[in-house]
Amino acid sequence: MTEAIAIILARAGSKGVPGKNVRPVAGRPCIAWTIDAAKAAPEFTTIAVSSDDPRALALAAEAGVIPLHRPAALADDTARVDDAAREALNQLERPPHSRRITPTTPIVILYANCPVRPAGCISAAVRLLVESGADSVQSYQPVGKHHPWWTARLSDGGQVSPWEGGVLNHGVFRRQDLPPAFIPDGAVLAMTARALRLEVPGATPGPHQFFGVHRRGFANPEGSVVDIDSPLDVVVASALLTPGGACG
Repeated sequence: MTEAIAIILARAGSKGVPGKNVRPVAGRPCIAWTIDAAKAAPEFTTIAVSSDDPRALALAAEAGVIPLHRPAALADDTARVDDAAREALNQLERPPHSRRITPTTPIVILYANCPVRPAGCISAAVRLLVESGADSVQSYQPVGKHHPWWTARLSDGGQVSPWEGGVLNHGVFRRQDLPPAFIPDGAVLAMTARALRLEVPGATPGPHQFFGVHRRGFANPEGSVVDIDSPLDVVVASALLTPGGACG
């Protein structure tokens, strides 16, 4: 059986929705939905919450998962996701946790502000990571009507021009004629410990180096993931998660 590690990231600061990771969503703290999703994945032998927010850490301990204090330097607006996850991984290796982590151990990053994700998508990511031998696996969704071909430039004077090329909308005016395009949806991000630690040979230096070289992805259904970045997202997620709602 695969022995994977889940690291739930729950930074305290947020300008769009203050305290969003512990904000009530459908009657529960937002982070509780992600903790439940991690617990439902049988691949995890360890589930940890990395946060600088005492409320999130208290919720983690109450839920029976490992609370890991995140240093302030890794919790401001400029902090990178992979830096925070690496620090959490290093803490898990040290006492009192003393987890054995090999270069190929699957590490799954989950965002605490994503209360709505399809059932089974976390396990699907871990399976694809292991079976394909990839460095990382990321979940995506179809972009729908927000397709890159329909992106335009708008001048200060209101002049419309193509974002790229010389033909507005690439000459396509029906959604069903657009080629498939996908965008990361924030539901799940899995990688090997070696990739997270920037130890994959040939990986391009920079903010995405922790994805490694061999990257895989899979598509969740359009609209099946909600991450909380605005007050409207809280309303949508609550409606989907409330019994009798779209996901109830």
